[in-house]
Amino acid sequence: MHEAAMGLRRTCRGVGVGRGVIAGPVLRMQDPLPEPIDVPFTGDVSAEQSRATLALAQTRTELRERAARAGGHAQDVLEAQALMADDPALAEDIAARIASGKTAERAVYEALATVQQMFMNLGEYMAARSTDVGDVCQRVIARLTGVPAPGAPESSTPFVLVAQDLAPADTVLLDLSQVLALVTSGGSATSHTAILAREKSLIAVVGVDGADDIADGELVLVDADAGVVTIAPAAKQVRTALSRSAARIRVSPSGPGELADGTLVPLLANVGTPSNAIAALEHGAEGVGLFRTEFLFLGRRRPPSVAEQVEHYTELLEEFAGKRVVARVLDAGADKPLSFLRSPAEANPALGMRGIRALQANEPILRDQLEALAAAGAATEAELWVMAPMVADVEETAYFVTLAREFGLQTAGVMVEVPSSAVLAGQVLGIADFVSIGTNDLTQYTLAADRLQGPLARFQDPWHPAVLRLVKLVGDAGLASGRPVGVCGEAAADPMLAVVLVGLGATSLSLAPAAISDVRHQLRQFTLESARALAAEVIGAPSAAAARAMALAH
Repeated sequence: MHEAAMGLRRTCRGVGVGRGVIAGPVLRMQDPLPEPIDVPFTGDVSAEQSRATLALAQTRTELRERAARAGGHAQDVLEAQALMADDPALAEDIAARIASGKTAERAVYEALATVQQMFMNLGEYMAARSTDVGDVCQRVIARLTGVPAPGAPESSTPFVLVAQDLAPADTVLLDLSQVLALVTSGGSATSHTAILAREKSLIAVVGVDGADDIADGELVLVDADAGVVTIAPAAKQVRTALSRSAARIRVSPSGPGELADGTLVPLLANVGTPSNAIAALEHGAEGVGLFRTEFLFLGRRRPPSVAEQVEHYTELLEEFAGKRVVARVLDAGADKPLSFLRSPAEANPALGMRGIRALQANEPILRDQLEALAAAGAATEAELWVMAPMVADVEETAYFVTLAREFGLQTAGVMVEVPSSAVLAGQVLGIADFVSIGTNDLTQYTLAADRLQGPLARFQDPWHPAVLRLVKLVGDAGLASGRPVGVCGEAAADPMLAVVLVGLGATSLSLAPAAISDVRHQLRQFTLESARALAAEVIGAPSAAAARAMALAH
Protein backbone atom coordinates (compact mmCIF):
# COMPACT_ATOMS: atom_id res chain seq x y z
CA MET A 1 0.00 0.00 0.00
CA HIS A 2 1.45 3.38 -0.98
CA GLU A 3 1.80 6.21 1.52
CA ALA A 4 -1.15 8.24 0.21
CA ALA A 5 -3.48 5.29 0.69
CA MET A 6 -2.38 5.12 4.33
CA GLY A 7 -3.07 8.82 4.79
CA LEU A 8 0.59 9.83 5.03
CA ARG A 9 1.55 13.17 3.60
CA ARG A 10 3.76 13.25 0.56
CA THR A 11 4.52 15.76 -2.17
CA CYS A 12 4.74 15.53 -5.94
CA ARG A 13 6.41 18.12 -8.13
CA GLY A 14 5.48 19.41 -11.56
CA VAL A 15 5.19 22.68 -13.45
CA GLY A 16 2.83 25.25 -11.97
CA VAL A 17 0.43 27.09 -14.25
CA GLY A 18 -1.13 30.35 -13.16
CA ARG A 19 -0.94 31.58 -9.63
CA GLY A 20 -2.47 30.50 -6.37
CA VAL A 21 -3.02 27.57 -4.06
CA ILE A 22 -6.12 25.55 -3.25
CA ALA A 23 -7.09 22.41 -1.37
CA GLY A 24 -9.80 19.90 -2.18
CA PRO A 25 -10.75 16.25 -2.76
CA VAL A 26 -9.65 14.45 -5.90
CA LEU A 27 -11.81 13.17 -8.71
CA ARG A 28 -9.95 11.37 -11.47
CA MET A 29 -10.72 11.36 -15.16
CA GLN A 30 -12.18 8.08 -16.34
CA ASP A 31 -9.58 5.59 -17.45
CA PRO A 32 -9.06 5.40 -21.22
CA LEU A 33 -10.71 2.61 -23.18
CA PRO A 34 -8.51 -0.49 -23.48
CA GLU A 35 -6.64 -1.21 -26.67
CA PRO A 36 -8.93 -3.23 -29.01
CA ILE A 37 -7.96 -6.89 -29.26
CA ASP A 38 -6.24 -7.78 -32.51
CA VAL A 39 -8.30 -10.75 -33.71
CA PRO A 40 -8.82 -11.71 -37.39
CA PHE A 41 -12.00 -10.30 -38.93
CA THR A 42 -13.83 -12.74 -41.22
CA GLY A 43 -17.18 -10.98 -41.66
CA ASP A 44 -18.60 -8.64 -44.29
CA VAL A 45 -15.75 -6.25 -45.14
CA SER A 46 -18.02 -3.68 -46.80
CA ALA A 47 -20.35 -3.55 -43.79
CA GLU A 48 -17.41 -3.23 -41.40
CA GLN A 49 -15.96 -0.39 -43.47
CA SER A 50 -19.36 1.38 -43.42
CA ARG A 51 -19.48 0.99 -39.64
CA ALA A 52 -16.10 2.70 -39.32
CA THR A 53 -17.13 5.47 -41.74
CA LEU A 54 -20.27 6.17 -39.72
CA ALA A 55 -18.33 6.31 -36.43
CA LEU A 56 -15.87 8.80 -37.95
CA ALA A 57 -18.74 10.97 -39.21
CA GLN A 58 -20.51 10.92 -35.85
CA THR A 59 -17.29 11.85 -34.06
CA ARG A 60 -16.65 14.68 -36.51
CA THR A 61 -20.15 16.08 -35.93
CA GLU A 62 -19.82 15.83 -32.14
CA LEU A 63 -16.48 17.65 -32.16
CA ARG A 64 -17.81 20.45 -34.37
CA GLU A 65 -20.81 20.92 -32.09
CA ARG A 66 -18.52 21.15 -29.08
CA ALA A 67 -16.24 23.56 -30.92
CA ALA A 68 -19.17 25.89 -31.60
CA ARG A 69 -19.92 25.98 -27.86
CA ALA A 70 -16.33 26.26 -26.68
CA GLY A 71 -14.77 29.48 -27.92
CA GLY A 72 -11.14 30.50 -27.38
CA HIS A 73 -8.26 28.07 -27.67
CA ALA A 74 -10.52 25.05 -27.14
CA GLN A 75 -12.55 25.94 -30.21
CA ASP A 76 -9.44 26.05 -32.40
CA VAL A 77 -8.24 22.67 -31.16
CA LEU A 78 -11.67 21.00 -31.42
CA GLU A 79 -12.05 22.20 -34.99
CA ALA A 80 -8.61 20.75 -35.75
CA GLN A 81 -9.72 17.44 -34.20
CA ALA A 82 -12.85 17.45 -36.36
CA LEU A 83 -10.63 17.86 -39.41
CA MET A 84 -8.61 14.83 -38.29
CA ALA A 85 -11.78 12.72 -38.17
CA ASP A 86 -12.70 14.04 -41.64
CA ASP A 87 -9.34 13.28 -43.24
CA PRO A 88 -9.86 11.18 -46.43
CA ALA A 89 -6.39 9.67 -46.04
CA LEU A 90 -7.32 8.40 -42.58
CA ALA A 91 -10.56 6.90 -43.89
CA GLU A 92 -8.66 5.17 -46.69
CA ASP A 93 -6.10 3.77 -44.26
CA ILE A 94 -8.83 2.40 -41.98
CA ALA A 95 -10.69 0.86 -44.93
CA ALA A 96 -7.49 -0.80 -46.15
CA ARG A 97 -6.77 -2.26 -42.72
CA ILE A 98 -10.30 -3.67 -42.50
CA ALA A 99 -9.87 -5.22 -45.97
CA SER A 100 -6.66 -6.87 -44.71
CA GLY A 101 -8.55 -8.62 -41.91
CA LYS A 102 -8.83 -6.11 -39.06
CA THR A 103 -11.96 -5.27 -37.12
CA ALA A 104 -13.18 -1.68 -37.40
CA GLU A 105 -12.09 -1.00 -33.81
CA ARG A 106 -8.61 -2.38 -34.39
CA ALA A 107 -8.24 -0.63 -37.75
CA VAL A 108 -9.16 2.73 -36.21
CA TYR A 109 -6.76 2.15 -33.32
CA GLU A 110 -3.82 1.21 -35.57
CA ALA A 111 -4.42 3.98 -38.11
CA LEU A 112 -4.64 6.74 -35.50
CA ALA A 113 -1.75 5.29 -33.49
CA THR A 114 0.33 5.68 -36.65
CA VAL A 115 -0.71 9.33 -36.96
CA GLN A 116 0.00 9.89 -33.27
CA GLN A 117 3.50 8.46 -33.57
CA MET A 118 4.14 10.54 -36.68
CA PHE A 119 3.29 13.71 -34.75
CA MET A 120 5.56 12.64 -31.89
CA ASN A 121 8.42 12.15 -34.34
CA LEU A 122 7.96 15.58 -35.92
CA GLY A 123 9.14 17.57 -32.94
CA GLU A 124 7.70 19.73 -30.18
CA TYR A 125 4.97 21.68 -31.98
CA MET A 126 3.33 18.72 -33.72
CA ALA A 127 3.90 16.44 -30.73
CA ALA A 128 1.56 18.73 -28.80
CA ARG A 129 -1.23 17.42 -31.04
CA SER A 130 -0.63 13.76 -30.20
CA THR A 131 -2.98 14.00 -27.20
CA ASP A 132 -5.67 15.35 -29.52
CA VAL A 133 -5.19 12.42 -31.91
CA GLY A 134 -5.51 10.00 -29.01
CA ASP A 135 -8.74 11.68 -27.96
CA VAL A 136 -10.20 11.31 -31.47
CA CYS A 137 -9.25 7.63 -31.42
CA GLN A 138 -11.00 7.07 -28.08
CA ARG A 139 -14.16 8.79 -29.31
CA VAL A 140 -14.35 6.80 -32.54
CA ILE A 141 -13.77 3.49 -30.75
CA ALA A 142 -16.40 4.42 -28.16
CA ARG A 143 -18.88 4.95 -31.01
CA LEU A 144 -17.98 1.58 -32.51
CA THR A 145 -18.31 -0.31 -29.24
CA GLY A 146 -21.43 1.52 -28.05
CA VAL A 147 -19.95 2.79 -24.79
CA PRO A 148 -19.56 6.37 -23.53
CA ALA A 149 -16.29 8.03 -24.43
CA PRO A 150 -14.03 8.59 -21.42
CA GLY A 151 -14.56 12.07 -20.07
CA ALA A 152 -14.49 14.36 -17.10
CA PRO A 153 -16.26 13.27 -13.91
CA GLU A 154 -19.46 14.94 -12.79
CA SER A 155 -19.88 16.25 -9.25
CA SER A 156 -22.22 18.52 -7.31
CA THR A 157 -19.38 19.56 -5.01
CA PRO A 158 -16.01 21.22 -5.79
CA PHE A 159 -13.09 18.92 -6.63
CA VAL A 160 -9.54 18.80 -7.93
CA LEU A 161 -9.45 17.09 -11.34
CA VAL A 162 -6.56 14.65 -11.77
CA ALA A 163 -5.79 13.13 -15.17
CA GLN A 164 -3.02 11.81 -17.37
CA ASP A 165 -3.79 14.76 -19.61
CA LEU A 166 -6.87 16.73 -20.50
CA ALA A 167 -8.22 16.71 -24.05
CA PRO A 168 -9.85 19.94 -25.23
CA ALA A 169 -13.05 18.03 -26.04
CA ASP A 170 -13.34 17.18 -22.34
CA THR A 171 -12.69 20.69 -21.10
CA VAL A 172 -15.69 22.02 -23.04
CA LEU A 173 -18.07 20.10 -20.78
CA LEU A 174 -16.25 20.81 -17.52
CA ASP A 175 -18.33 22.62 -14.93
CA LEU A 176 -15.67 25.17 -14.07
CA SER A 177 -17.68 26.33 -11.06
CA GLN A 178 -16.87 22.96 -9.47
CA VAL A 179 -13.27 22.45 -10.65
CA LEU A 180 -10.89 23.85 -8.04
CA ALA A 181 -7.69 22.93 -9.86
CA LEU A 182 -6.16 20.67 -12.51
CA VAL A 183 -3.37 18.16 -11.92
CA THR A 184 -1.93 16.10 -14.79
CA SER A 185 0.88 13.60 -15.11
CA GLY A 186 1.48 14.60 -18.73
CA GLY A 187 1.86 17.90 -20.50
CA SER A 188 4.01 20.93 -19.87
CA ALA A 189 3.66 24.65 -19.30
CA THR A 190 2.94 25.03 -23.02
CA SER A 191 0.54 22.10 -23.50
CA HIS A 192 -3.14 22.55 -24.35
CA THR A 193 -4.08 21.81 -20.74
CA ALA A 194 -1.81 24.59 -19.49
CA ILE A 195 -3.05 27.07 -22.09
CA LEU A 196 -6.68 26.27 -21.28
CA ALA A 197 -5.98 26.62 -17.55
CA ARG A 198 -4.58 30.10 -18.14
CA GLU A 199 -7.55 31.06 -20.31
CA LYS A 200 -9.98 29.99 -17.57
CA SER A 201 -7.82 31.33 -14.70
CA LEU A 202 -7.65 27.83 -13.20
CA ILE A 203 -4.93 26.77 -10.78
CA ALA A 204 -2.99 23.89 -12.35
CA VAL A 205 0.16 21.82 -11.95
CA VAL A 206 1.12 19.76 -15.01
CA GLY A 207 3.77 17.12 -15.67
CA VAL A 208 3.41 15.91 -12.07
CA ASP A 209 5.58 12.93 -11.20
CA GLY A 210 3.33 10.66 -9.13
CA ALA A 211 -0.02 12.07 -10.27
CA ASP A 212 -1.07 8.65 -11.60
CA ASP A 213 -0.92 7.30 -8.04
CA ILE A 214 -3.33 9.84 -6.58
CA ALA A 215 -6.61 8.11 -5.81
CA ASP A 216 -10.20 9.33 -5.95
CA GLY A 217 -11.30 11.06 -2.76
CA GLU A 218 -7.84 11.88 -1.45
CA LEU A 219 -7.37 15.42 -0.15
CA VAL A 220 -4.68 17.33 -2.04
CA LEU A 221 -3.15 20.76 -1.75
CA VAL A 222 -2.35 22.21 -5.19
CA ASP A 223 0.22 25.00 -5.18
CA ALA A 224 0.72 26.49 -8.64
CA ASP A 225 3.21 29.05 -7.33
CA ALA A 226 5.60 26.31 -6.20
CA GLY A 227 4.58 23.65 -8.74
CA VAL A 228 3.82 21.22 -5.90
CA VAL A 229 0.92 18.88 -5.12
CA THR A 230 0.73 17.71 -1.50
CA ILE A 231 -1.28 14.56 -0.83
CA ALA A 232 -3.01 14.26 2.58
CA PRO A 233 -1.75 17.66 3.78
CA ALA A 234 -1.82 18.58 7.45
CA ALA A 235 -4.81 20.63 8.61
CA LYS A 236 -2.55 23.61 9.35
CA GLN A 237 -1.21 23.52 5.80
CA VAL A 238 -4.74 23.58 4.42
CA ARG A 239 -5.75 26.52 6.62
CA THR A 240 -2.69 28.46 5.53
CA ALA A 241 -3.34 27.65 1.89
CA LEU A 242 -6.95 28.76 2.05
CA SER A 243 -5.87 31.96 3.76
CA ARG A 244 -3.38 32.68 0.98
CA SER A 245 -6.01 31.94 -1.65
CA ALA A 246 -8.56 34.24 -0.01
CA ALA A 247 -5.98 37.02 0.15
CA ARG A 248 -5.75 37.00 -3.63
CA ILE A 249 -9.44 37.86 -4.06
CA ARG A 250 -9.20 41.56 -4.72
CA VAL A 251 -10.26 44.26 -7.14
CA SER A 252 -8.10 43.84 -10.20
CA PRO A 253 -5.80 46.83 -10.67
CA SER A 254 -6.19 48.80 -13.87
CA GLY A 255 -3.90 51.10 -15.77
CA PRO A 256 -0.48 50.47 -17.28
CA GLY A 257 2.04 47.88 -16.24
CA GLU A 258 4.44 49.63 -13.92
CA LEU A 259 6.65 49.14 -10.89
CA ALA A 260 6.12 50.76 -7.51
CA ASP A 261 8.52 53.58 -8.43
CA GLY A 262 6.62 54.38 -11.63
CA THR A 263 8.96 52.52 -14.01
CA LEU A 264 6.76 51.50 -16.93
CA VAL A 265 6.71 47.84 -18.00
CA PRO A 266 4.18 47.53 -20.84
CA LEU A 267 2.02 44.41 -20.49
CA LEU A 268 1.23 43.09 -23.95
CA ALA A 269 -0.77 40.09 -25.10
CA ASN A 270 0.15 36.92 -26.97
CA VAL A 271 -2.50 36.39 -29.66
CA GLY A 272 -2.91 33.76 -32.34
CA THR A 273 -5.72 35.16 -34.52
CA PRO A 274 -7.43 38.53 -35.09
CA SER A 275 -10.43 37.20 -33.15
CA ASN A 276 -8.26 37.10 -30.01
CA ALA A 277 -7.78 40.87 -30.10
CA ILE A 278 -10.98 41.85 -28.30
CA ALA A 279 -10.35 39.42 -25.43
CA ALA A 280 -6.82 40.80 -25.06
CA LEU A 281 -8.12 44.37 -24.81
CA GLU A 282 -10.77 43.34 -22.31
CA HIS A 283 -8.02 41.98 -20.06
CA GLY A 284 -6.16 45.28 -20.22
CA ALA A 285 -3.47 44.46 -22.78
CA GLU A 286 -1.47 47.55 -23.78
CA GLY A 287 -0.75 46.07 -27.18
CA VAL A 288 0.41 42.80 -28.72
CA GLY A 289 3.87 41.48 -27.96
CA LEU A 290 3.50 38.29 -29.98
CA PHE A 291 1.16 38.04 -32.94
CA ARG A 292 1.53 34.45 -34.14
CA THR A 293 0.87 34.63 -37.88
CA GLU A 294 0.90 30.84 -38.38
CA PHE A 295 -2.91 30.68 -38.28
CA LEU A 296 -2.99 31.70 -41.95
CA PHE A 297 -0.47 29.09 -43.07
CA LEU A 298 -1.08 25.87 -41.13
CA GLY A 299 -3.12 23.11 -42.77
CA ARG A 300 -2.84 24.56 -46.29
CA ARG A 301 -1.45 23.11 -49.50
CA ARG A 302 -0.15 26.50 -50.67
CA PRO A 303 0.63 29.72 -48.84
CA PRO A 304 -1.99 32.47 -48.55
CA SER A 305 -1.86 35.28 -51.10
CA VAL A 306 -0.55 38.72 -50.21
CA ALA A 307 -4.09 40.10 -50.48
CA GLU A 308 -5.47 37.49 -48.07
CA GLN A 309 -2.71 38.20 -45.58
CA VAL A 310 -3.27 41.95 -45.80
CA GLU A 311 -6.95 41.47 -44.99
CA HIS A 312 -6.30 39.41 -41.86
CA TYR A 313 -3.38 41.48 -40.57
CA THR A 314 -5.36 44.68 -41.05
CA GLU A 315 -8.26 43.21 -39.06
CA LEU A 316 -6.02 42.74 -36.03
CA LEU A 317 -4.02 45.95 -36.37
CA GLU A 318 -7.19 48.06 -36.52
CA GLU A 319 -8.07 46.94 -32.98
CA PHE A 320 -4.78 48.33 -31.64
CA ALA A 321 -4.68 51.85 -33.08
CA GLY A 322 -1.90 53.79 -31.37
CA LYS A 323 -0.60 50.64 -29.68
CA ARG A 324 2.37 48.38 -30.37
CA VAL A 325 1.78 45.15 -32.29
CA VAL A 326 4.77 42.84 -32.69
CA ALA A 327 4.14 40.40 -35.54
CA ARG A 328 6.28 37.29 -35.71
CA VAL A 329 6.76 36.12 -39.26
CA LEU A 330 5.93 32.51 -40.05
CA ASP A 331 7.45 30.20 -37.45
CA ALA A 332 7.44 26.91 -39.29
CA GLY A 333 9.70 24.26 -40.68
CA ALA A 334 10.27 20.59 -40.17
CA ASP A 335 8.59 20.54 -36.75
CA LYS A 336 5.54 22.37 -38.17
CA PRO A 337 5.46 20.67 -41.56
CA LEU A 338 3.90 22.72 -44.34
CA SER A 339 3.61 21.14 -47.78
CA PHE A 340 4.72 24.31 -49.54
CA LEU A 341 7.97 24.66 -47.57
CA ARG A 342 10.98 23.04 -49.18
CA SER A 343 12.80 21.08 -46.50
CA PRO A 344 14.53 17.71 -46.47
CA ALA A 345 13.52 14.87 -44.17
CA GLU A 346 15.27 15.32 -40.83
CA ALA A 347 16.14 12.90 -38.05
CA ASN A 348 15.85 15.66 -35.42
CA PRO A 349 13.47 18.39 -36.65
CA ALA A 350 13.79 20.49 -33.48
CA LEU A 351 17.43 21.08 -34.46
CA GLY A 352 16.76 21.45 -38.17
CA MET A 353 15.11 23.80 -40.65
CA ARG A 354 13.01 25.85 -38.25
CA GLY A 355 12.01 29.49 -38.16
CA ILE A 356 14.29 31.88 -40.05
CA ARG A 357 16.23 28.97 -41.57
CA ALA A 358 13.12 27.63 -43.25
CA LEU A 359 12.17 31.12 -44.41
CA GLN A 360 15.61 31.78 -45.89
CA ALA A 361 15.27 28.57 -47.87
CA ASN A 362 11.84 29.74 -49.06
CA GLU A 363 12.43 33.47 -49.38
CA PRO A 364 9.45 34.25 -51.67
CA ILE A 365 7.11 33.25 -48.80
CA LEU A 366 8.92 35.58 -46.41
CA ARG A 367 8.90 38.43 -48.95
CA ASP A 368 5.15 38.05 -49.50
CA GLN A 369 4.53 38.13 -45.76
CA LEU A 370 6.66 41.22 -45.21
CA GLU A 371 4.91 42.95 -48.11
CA ALA A 372 1.52 42.12 -46.59
CA LEU A 373 2.54 43.27 -43.10
CA ALA A 374 3.90 46.53 -44.49
CA ALA A 375 0.65 47.17 -46.38
CA ALA A 376 -1.48 46.38 -43.31
CA GLY A 377 0.69 48.61 -41.15
CA ALA A 378 0.37 51.49 -43.62
CA ALA A 379 -3.42 51.08 -43.70
CA THR A 380 -3.84 51.31 -39.91
CA GLU A 381 -2.67 53.43 -37.00
CA ALA A 382 -1.07 50.60 -35.03
CA GLU A 383 2.63 50.76 -34.23
CA LEU A 384 3.79 47.71 -36.17
CA TRP A 385 6.99 45.89 -35.26
CA VAL A 386 8.12 42.68 -36.97
CA MET A 387 10.41 39.94 -35.72
CA ALA A 388 11.94 36.70 -36.95
CA PRO A 389 11.82 33.41 -35.00
CA MET A 390 14.62 31.01 -34.07
CA VAL A 391 17.46 33.38 -34.95
CA ALA A 392 20.82 31.89 -33.96
CA ASP A 393 23.42 34.53 -34.81
CA VAL A 394 24.34 37.95 -36.17
CA GLU A 395 24.28 36.84 -39.81
CA GLU A 396 20.66 35.70 -39.58
CA THR A 397 19.78 38.89 -37.72
CA ALA A 398 21.29 41.06 -40.46
CA TYR A 399 19.49 39.05 -43.15
CA PHE A 400 16.06 39.61 -41.63
CA VAL A 401 16.51 43.24 -40.62
CA THR A 402 17.84 44.16 -44.08
CA LEU A 403 14.93 42.44 -45.80
CA ALA A 404 12.38 44.11 -43.50
CA ARG A 405 13.89 47.50 -44.26
CA GLU A 406 13.54 46.76 -47.98
CA PHE A 407 9.77 46.65 -47.48
CA GLY A 408 9.69 49.85 -45.44
CA LEU A 409 9.28 48.14 -42.05
CA GLN A 410 11.28 50.41 -39.77
CA THR A 411 11.17 48.44 -36.50
CA ALA A 412 12.61 44.97 -37.07
CA GLY A 413 13.84 42.60 -34.40
CA VAL A 414 14.50 38.96 -33.65
CA MET A 415 13.48 36.37 -31.10
CA VAL A 416 16.02 35.01 -28.65
CA GLU A 417 15.09 31.33 -28.37
CA VAL A 418 18.45 29.75 -29.13
CA PRO A 419 21.20 30.01 -26.49
CA SER A 420 23.70 31.24 -29.09
CA SER A 421 21.66 34.39 -29.76
CA ALA A 422 21.55 35.10 -26.02
CA VAL A 423 25.33 34.77 -25.77
CA LEU A 424 25.71 37.09 -28.78
CA ALA A 425 22.99 39.49 -27.66
CA GLY A 426 25.31 42.51 -27.66
CA GLN A 427 26.15 41.98 -31.33
CA VAL A 428 22.57 41.07 -32.24
CA LEU A 429 21.29 44.31 -30.69
CA GLY A 430 23.88 46.21 -32.69
CA ILE A 431 21.74 45.35 -35.72
CA ALA A 432 18.20 44.56 -34.52
CA ASP A 433 15.94 47.32 -33.24
CA PHE A 434 14.75 45.06 -30.41
CA VAL A 435 14.76 41.47 -29.23
CA SER A 436 12.01 39.35 -27.68
CA ILE A 437 12.94 36.37 -25.53
CA GLY A 438 10.91 33.21 -26.18
CA THR A 439 11.37 31.44 -22.87
CA ASN A 440 9.59 28.24 -23.97
CA ASP A 441 12.17 27.27 -26.58
CA LEU A 442 15.06 28.93 -24.78
CA THR A 443 14.39 26.68 -21.79
CA GLN A 444 14.18 23.44 -23.77
CA TYR A 445 17.27 24.22 -25.84
CA THR A 446 19.30 25.33 -22.83
CA LEU A 447 18.48 22.20 -20.84
CA ALA A 448 18.26 19.78 -23.79
CA ALA A 449 14.82 18.63 -22.63
CA ASP A 450 11.76 18.37 -24.88
CA ARG A 451 9.15 20.49 -23.15
CA LEU A 452 6.37 18.01 -23.96
CA GLN A 453 7.99 15.08 -22.22
CA GLY A 454 6.32 14.66 -18.82
CA PRO A 455 9.26 12.73 -17.27
CA LEU A 456 11.47 15.73 -18.09
CA ALA A 457 9.13 18.27 -16.47
CA ARG A 458 11.68 19.35 -13.88
CA PHE A 459 13.94 20.54 -16.71
CA GLN A 460 11.13 22.37 -18.50
CA ASP A 461 11.18 25.22 -16.03
CA PRO A 462 12.10 28.82 -16.93
CA TRP A 463 13.05 29.40 -13.28
CA HIS A 464 16.19 27.36 -13.93
CA PRO A 465 19.25 29.51 -13.12
CA ALA A 466 20.88 28.58 -16.44
CA VAL A 467 17.93 30.07 -18.32
CA LEU A 468 17.81 33.14 -16.09
CA ARG A 469 21.50 33.78 -16.63
CA LEU A 470 20.96 33.78 -20.39
CA VAL A 471 18.08 36.22 -19.91
CA LYS A 472 20.45 38.46 -17.94
CA LEU A 473 22.96 38.43 -20.80
CA VAL A 474 20.23 39.70 -23.09
CA GLY A 475 18.97 42.23 -20.54
CA ASP A 476 22.47 43.60 -20.00
CA ALA A 477 22.92 43.94 -23.77
CA GLY A 478 19.64 45.79 -24.03
CA LEU A 479 20.63 48.20 -21.26
CA ALA A 480 24.02 48.85 -22.88
CA SER A 481 22.52 49.46 -26.32
CA GLY A 482 19.43 51.32 -25.15
CA ARG A 483 17.22 48.96 -27.14
CA PRO A 484 14.05 47.19 -25.94
CA VAL A 485 14.15 43.65 -24.58
CA GLY A 486 10.78 41.92 -24.41
CA VAL A 487 9.75 38.53 -23.07
CA CYS A 488 6.96 36.71 -24.90
CA GLY A 489 7.26 33.16 -23.56
CA GLU A 490 4.94 31.57 -21.01
CA ALA A 491 7.34 32.62 -18.24
CA ALA A 492 5.96 36.17 -18.42
CA ALA A 493 2.59 34.91 -17.16
CA ASP A 494 4.10 33.83 -13.81
CA PRO A 495 3.73 36.95 -11.61
CA MET A 496 6.82 36.41 -9.45
CA LEU A 497 8.92 35.34 -12.40
CA ALA A 498 7.72 38.44 -14.25
CA VAL A 499 9.30 40.55 -11.48
CA VAL A 500 12.56 38.61 -11.82
CA LEU A 501 12.54 39.03 -15.61
CA VAL A 502 12.17 42.79 -15.23
CA GLY A 503 15.01 42.74 -12.71
CA LEU A 504 17.12 40.93 -15.30
CA GLY A 505 16.50 43.63 -17.88
CA ALA A 506 13.18 42.92 -19.61
CA THR A 507 11.52 46.21 -20.61
CA SER A 508 8.15 44.72 -21.63
CA LEU A 509 6.26 41.48 -21.06
CA SER A 510 3.88 39.67 -23.42
CA LEU A 511 1.64 37.01 -21.95
CA ALA A 512 -1.68 35.20 -22.01
CA PRO A 513 -4.37 37.89 -21.57
CA ALA A 514 -5.95 36.18 -18.55
CA ALA A 515 -2.68 36.53 -16.61
CA ILE A 516 -2.25 40.29 -17.15
CA SER A 517 -4.12 41.36 -14.01
CA ASP A 518 -2.06 39.17 -11.66
CA VAL A 519 1.22 40.24 -13.25
CA ARG A 520 0.23 43.91 -13.13
CA HIS A 521 -0.56 43.58 -9.42
CA GLN A 522 2.71 41.81 -8.63
CA LEU A 523 4.89 44.31 -10.51
CA ARG A 524 3.43 47.12 -8.42
CA GLN A 525 4.86 45.55 -5.27
CA PHE A 526 8.48 46.13 -6.39
CA THR A 527 10.67 49.05 -7.37
CA LEU A 528 13.20 48.60 -10.15
CA GLU A 529 15.95 48.50 -7.53
CA SER A 530 14.22 45.76 -5.50
CA ALA A 531 13.40 43.77 -8.64
CA ARG A 532 17.07 43.88 -9.63
CA ALA A 533 18.13 42.82 -6.15
CA LEU A 534 15.71 39.89 -6.22
CA ALA A 535 16.94 38.85 -9.68
CA ALA A 536 20.57 38.97 -8.54
CA GLU A 537 19.73 36.66 -5.66
CA VAL A 538 17.67 34.22 -7.72
CA ILE A 539 20.23 33.62 -10.48
CA GLY A 540 22.63 32.35 -7.82
CA ALA A 541 20.26 29.51 -6.89
CA PRO A 542 21.38 25.92 -7.56
CA SER A 543 18.08 24.80 -9.12
CA ALA A 544 14.76 25.98 -10.50
CA ALA A 545 12.97 24.91 -7.31
CA ALA A 546 15.43 26.81 -5.17
CA ALA A 547 15.15 29.91 -7.35
CA ARG A 548 11.36 29.86 -7.10
CA ALA A 549 11.51 29.36 -3.34
CA MET A 550 13.83 32.35 -2.97
CA ALA A 551 11.44 34.54 -4.94
CA LEU A 552 8.36 33.35 -3.05
CA ALA A 553 10.10 34.11 0.25
CA HIS A 554 9.81 37.78 -0.71
